[in-house]
Amino acid sequence: MRIVINGQQAFGRACLDAIVARGTDEVVAVYTAPDVEGRPLDPIKQAALEHGLPVHQPADYSDGAVLDGLRAHDADLMVLAYVTLFIPEAARRVPKSGTICFHPSLLPLHRGPSSINWPIIWGAEHTGLTIFWPDDGLDEGDILLQKQVAIEPDDTLGSVYFGKIFELGVSAVLEAIDLVRSGSPPRIAQDESLATYESWCRAGDVEIDWKRSVGEVYNLIRGSNPQPGAWTTLDGETLQIFDCEKAPASGRVGRVCAVDGESFTVAAGRGGIRVRRVRLGRGAKVAAADFIREAGLEPGRRLGT
Repeated sequence: MRIVINGQQAFGRACLDAIVARGTDEVVAVYTAPDVEGRPLDPIKQAALEHGLPVHQPADYSDGAVLDGLRAHDADLMVLAYVTLFIPEAARRVPKSGTICFHPSLLPLHRGPSSINWPIIWGAEHTGLTIFWPDDGLDEGDILLQKQVAIEPDDTLGSVYFGKIFELGVSAVLEAIDLVRSGSPPRIAQDESLATYESWCRAGDVEIDWKRSVGEVYNLIRGSNPQPGAWTTLDGETLQIFDCEKAPASGRVGRVCAVDGESFTVAAGRGGIRVRRVRLGRGAKVAAADFIREAGLEPGRRLGT
């Protein structure tokens, strides 16, 4: 099949590289977001240039000239592999078999841009990915295929995405292309009664409340690691907490109750958080051991308000 791939970032590049390497289909064009002055080329654009493929970066897919350019590629399928710009129906319908899209959740659960953070924060034991036929709604449209992955008790946003969903998502894109090529790909309606939507997981959502149970605090930290980074304060300055683990603890919540050579422990509800990696203010992420020395951290110091 003749394929247009529209994507961004490392996932978009990985999908492009996989389609080209397999050699079953012909990538006729690559679409991506416009360049941002002062930033490096998007990875998928860099890959497209390396493969000698035409690159297009429209800001508005409803523009007539953009639609004419898309038609000129005579594509059979468009693949959306991490896309932040809205692609309207007029563009999605240009390829003969339409357009399919990757989303990192088990739709209709967790529609929205931070679909991996929230299940971890809320203590879910599994999530997954969906390849679907997008419509004009946000992450709405019939499902083509889904894959489930476990969220282990100590998984983070980073380990779930990069360790589980990323490579599985690339292989799922290839599988989806094969299903479309077969001529009778699935189109399973999403159950709207189960649908959820969550917006961006931002810094304002991940301030640590040390009075919450240790499980809730731990889930918040791991669901925000590495982005946006759960945080508390120390002497009025923001302290983000990344790598950590649950640990026994006693004493007043929000107080440093133990310090050793490699970590420090903060009391929360019914337990504690042993911290191993942090960032203070706008500084670099550092091992807790370095932070302890630099901050002169001792038991009894109070975190948060």
